[in-house]
Amino acid sequence: MPDDHAVPFTYDAVAAEDIQGGVDGAIARAESLVAEIAAVPDARRDAGNTLAPMDEISDVLMQAGGRFGFLSQVSPDPELRTTAHASEEKLDTFATGLGFREELDAALRALQASTADRAMEPEAARFLDFELRDFRRNGMALEASQRRTLQELKERLVRLGIAFRRNIDEYEDAIVVPRSGLEGLPDSYVEGLRTEEVEGERRYRVSLDYPELVPFLENARDGSLREALFRKNHNKAAEANVALLEEAIGVRDAIATRLGYPSWADYVTEIRVARSPAMVEDFLSDLEARVRPKAEADMALLRELNGGDFAIWDWRYLTQRLLRERYQVDAFAVAEYFPLEAVLEGLFHVYEGLTGVRFVARTDAHAWHPEVRFFDIAEGASGEVVGHFYMDLHPRPDKFGHAAAFSLQGGRAVAEGSGYQAPVSAIVANFTKPTETTPSLLQHSEVVTLFHEFGHILHQTLTRAGYLRFSGTSVERDFVEAPSQMLEHWCWQPEVLRGFTRHYRTGDPIPEDLVQRMIAAKNVSSGIATLRQIYFSRLDMAYHGPQRSGAGADGGGGSKDTDAIARELHPITGFPFPEGTHFQAGFGHLFGYDAGYYGYLWSKVSGDDMFTRFEEAGLPAAAVGRAYREGILERGGTVDGEELVREFLGREVSPGAFLRDLGLPDGVLSDVGQDGGAKA
Repeated sequence: MPDDHAVPFTYDAVAAEDIQGGVDGAIARAESLVAEIAAVPDARRDAGNTLAPMDEISDVLMQAGGRFGFLSQVSPDPELRTTAHASEEKLDTFATGLGFREELDAALRALQASTADRAMEPEAARFLDFELRDFRRNGMALEASQRRTLQELKERLVRLGIAFRRNIDEYEDAIVVPRSGLEGLPDSYVEGLRTEEVEGERRYRVSLDYPELVPFLENARDGSLREALFRKNHNKAAEANVALLEEAIGVRDAIATRLGYPSWADYVTEIRVARSPAMVEDFLSDLEARVRPKAEADMALLRELNGGDFAIWDWRYLTQRLLRERYQVDAFAVAEYFPLEAVLEGLFHVYEGLTGVRFVARTDAHAWHPEVRFFDIAEGASGEVVGHFYMDLHPRPDKFGHAAAFSLQGGRAVAEGSGYQAPVSAIVANFTKPTETTPSLLQHSEVVTLFHEFGHILHQTLTRAGYLRFSGTSVERDFVEAPSQMLEHWCWQPEVLRGFTRHYRTGDPIPEDLVQRMIAAKNVSSGIATLRQIYFSRLDMAYHGPQRSGAGADGGGGSKDTDAIARELHPITGFPFPEGTHFQAGFGHLFGYDAGYYGYLWSKVSGDDMFTRFEEAGLPAAAVGRAYREGILERGGTVDGEELVREFLGREVSPGAFLRDLGLPDGVLSDVGQDGGAKA
């Protein structure tokens, strides 16, 4: 089959009416496929006439979302974003409704009955099992009126999620400071800030965009300004989003209890690697106990440096001071060796060697913004194009505010054995922008993020799953980060960094002694940082666990008080709660990673352990890279994530590498991964 994306989709020519027409056309096509499935006589059902069109329905809707709904995240045109948001909601609502269609459930049950005595191809059998499981989890065993209520609740969640994310992406706030308020920050940072005149004086606007927010919190000498910016960030979209979040939590609770689950967390984790909230709680409690001594030692060092106690908005600043004064590692000086173009060259070189493909730049991007780049992914040996991706790397107003990989078109075997549909993905990020005098100079943390997110691009585009249902990153949410977390380790390998770093003025590679100091300082404040991740994970689980007595409950079994729960759990971080803030309102992961944020820590156990195979072989370890591509990336969700890792390692997962990476002693981590239980 020829690659139907040989000419990229013309995002730059899309008008509002195109979005509406494209989405309506996709829904009409999906409806016709539903009718085709329903019309097949039960006696003639097979994977080809039942599962294949169901997968095509998913493909039709996904492509419409990737071409039109996706513009809600990235388009610079307000009208297009508004139309795309409405269309995204329409698509997601329709897709949610498909999970309640009786004719589809009946067709799947008939297929199951017709194949009971015959072997089915393993991926098709898994697809059938998963679809039947999904219908069960939508309450198909309940009475029609109860199912209608569940459908209405799930459709309400769609609307709440889209509104919540839009409020975050379109929220703008900043502090406006004189030049003296930027002491501690280099000229390259200052040049990138927008300015305005206030009473005849030039002032500088420090926004909540990551390339402005994080360096300011890490380096600005004025503690009162750090506090002001911290508080603004922790009140992002709070006026609208606290209410939306609390309604969503209530809706999730209602869905879970109607289906017979103790909580939304029980409902979600049933199909995750963890399998239950109890396993998550054991994992987080054990990890917290192990991390606490390291965090207390971190706090003691920072208190000594500060000459006394310090506030939560000071810990990043003090950490950077410690890095500079004890390890002679200055984040801005390090960034001078990481101009974006050099980092991209290094990224491509590493991942081409790892996977055996080539990344070929295209000049005909037809993208949604002039800064966006477009690439083909071609097999290194044959030149066959197997996928494509976009790169949208710098912040702009109203754009998606974090870093993520979006799957715009999934890989899947197309009908009648005529080929494989080439996947298309996009990495959307908010890295440091170039200025008039300097190129985009990435902080090392941004380099790590880029390597991580591009790992998701590889996962999405190198898939060979037969069904879209298992394509690319369509895996358990508490496993999906592991393949990318494994790739973060390349950013800490001296032999890798020497190969692509170059000072933006002199062209010299990063000095060996600087790399060694960076490695030595890697775990500075790692205990504090990990406790914050545990706090976010525990907060998410508390929001989605059973109704709590005391703090967080309204006393009447209704919605949860998210502020009260955030305050109650905040001692986990080691800091007093910053009163008057509502961090959860800007915590975008509470939609999508709801009752699943723990997965970042859980999956890191597997990701760090997978890297040990490369360490043992010695980089670049091309043979191990091939095994990683074939055994992890290509298989997608066709096999459970824990089994993929076990096969790749040739043994059970061990937490040793994970603990060492945090600067902790090796040891068994709770009972996770032991004796056939859920694997981290």
